[in-house]
Amino acid sequence: MDAVRALLISTYDLGRQPFGLASPAAWLRREGLDVSCVDLSKEKISEDVVRSASLVAFHLPMHTATRLAGPVIQQVRVWNKSARLCAYGLYAPLNADWLRSLGVDDVFGGEFEEDLTSVSRELLHPSGDSPNGGSPAVDEPAARSPRAERHSLPRLQFLAPDRSGLPPLTRYATLQLGTGESRVTGYTEASRGCRHRCRHCPVVPIYEGQFRIVQADVVAADIAAQVAAGAQHITFGDPDFLNGPTHALRTVEALHEAHSSVTYDVTVKIEHLLRHRALLPRLRDTGCVLITSAVESIDDRVLAFLDKGHTRQDFVDVVDLCRENRVTLTPTFVAFHPWLSLEDYCDLLDTIAALDLVDHVAPIQLAIRLLIPAGSRLLELAEIRPWLGGFDPATLAYRWSHPDPRVDRLHANLSAIVANRLTADRREVFAEVSAVAHERAGIPAPSPPNTPPARVPYLSEPWYCCAEPAPDQLRVV
Repeated sequence: MDAVRALLISTYDLGRQPFGLASPAAWLRREGLDVSCVDLSKEKISEDVVRSASLVAFHLPMHTATRLAGPVIQQVRVWNKSARLCAYGLYAPLNADWLRSLGVDDVFGGEFEEDLTSVSRELLHPSGDSPNGGSPAVDEPAARSPRAERHSLPRLQFLAPDRSGLPPLTRYATLQLGTGESRVTGYTEASRGCRHRCRHCPVVPIYEGQFRIVQADVVAADIAAQVAAGAQHITFGDPDFLNGPTHALRTVEALHEAHSSVTYDVTVKIEHLLRHRALLPRLRDTGCVLITSAVESIDDRVLAFLDKGHTRQDFVDVVDLCRENRVTLTPTFVAFHPWLSLEDYCDLLDTIAALDLVDHVAPIQLAIRLLIPAGSRLLELAEIRPWLGGFDPATLAYRWSHPDPRVDRLHANLSAIVANRLTADRREVFAEVSAVAHERAGIPAPSPPNTPPARVPYLSEPWYCCAEPAPDQLRVV
């Protein structure tokens, strides 16, 4: 019997080598499948590879990746009418009807490795053979079994990801140290899901407050493999690294003990940085150089709408806390939302400047606009309904317009300013954005900071989430 071939496809993953391909690849190869992985942000897809696959699965971890996948799914279905098509990841269940309309057979959300393995077993051991004992005819769909909807996520015993066949780490985003030095960067996950239920977060509709750890030996093996492949820095992609602080500390202490020169970065909620402030020195001493935190807003009313769990003052306190512990804080924002005024936006910019964070904030963060996908908890919020339009299948999100048209015009202008300037001088871009915003609001712009630029470490492809993608992001190689 010929080997069953599987093709795993990623369209976009924030400039990182896709963990969402490497992890299921290990599971499917263990079952005996011949697995190919294609990262369309770095390489083209081969028609021959598509035609030879019995299983084609698309990783959809974010909104941009999902929109990019649409035309690729359609082309794959044209090239291979019999393949079993799957979509998996945070944004797959949110867009299940749309995906099925494109020809996708199975849609999986969190902890997807077990589901993809189950599909592979159906293909390896079909319930009935064709009359001639061969595989199904080319124009006939592969055998499909109805799948029961899951109401709780399993607790998996993970396998070390298998990254063979993926582009090398040197082709992905790097850590820039602000000194002219860069570090080859790997990516892994020590946990999935989140204990919190922020209204705008895409993790919430899938995990609903559930949290799952990746076993420590698996994380360690994945890191070791990437260090052997040249990684000098590791990004932990956990939605919140301190959801499980004991597990987190064990993970980074093991990392530091095994690879003392390797640095890392994590994502942590403002409230967790305050609650676990005593852990910051241990993070720093084990190699943490960067903490990303989704601040979103400095307006307490808006933070309450988003159910963020922190206040403006909490953010200010965390800025001081990270400085005291010599760990760089990278705050991210949802700068444009229905409750924003021109004056509010200027206040955000002025606060960033007053806290000496201009060098810490990627230009794209100054133009992020609130995304409301299907399944979002924002739809529960009465305060958003006056400005909410219908669901737009073209953008896979609910339309909304600001009650003050000047705010939408400002957003369009600032998006044009920051477009294609992801790695430009941050002070230069910030000054241009600030000048335009203050002029529109009729408020005098403050003087630019006269302190020397900070040598802030940052990733060459900025982190963003819960945002509508810019047009230039909607492309594949």
